[in-house]
Amino acid sequence: MTRLLSVAAVTMFIATTAFPLQVRSQECNAVGTVGTAGSAAAGDTSASTVGTAGTCLTDDGATSSIGSAGSAAASDGKVKSQTKVNENPNQLKAQSKAQAMDQGTFSKSRTKTRVKGDELESSTRTMSHLPGEKPVMDKTTKKVLLPQ
Repeated sequence: MTRLLSVAAVTMFIATTAFPLQVRSQECNAVGTVGTAGSAAAGDTSASTVGTAGTCLTDDGATSSIGSAGSAAASDGKVKSQTKVNENPNQLKAQSKAQAMDQGTFSKSRTKTRVKGDELESSTRTMSHLPGEKPVMDKTTKKVLLPQ
């Protein structure tokens, strides 16, 4: 590990002295962050998702970031989780889904997060169910509109 850090330090030193980067910084005219998360649990199953995003609006446009993740667990059953992130010139979108199933018992969570222009939005839905009982559901939505 020490050797690897030494090589990295030398490489960084060479890169910064031989090829100095000139980066012009700009101040943000408006900034915003948004995020939601949720967990569901029933019996021996659980599922959780989270999504967060941030953006900085400048005179030259916007700089944005987005992140999302999900996980599921079951003591004896099936689990599934997936995360997708899509980017195009107009927006950033992320979605995470997680689900755990053990016979008739299940837990699931889904989070969608989006940055489009001056609007940030995140929503999370959760649901859990035990056989013979009503499902327990919840939804959380957060929306941020940046000033122009």
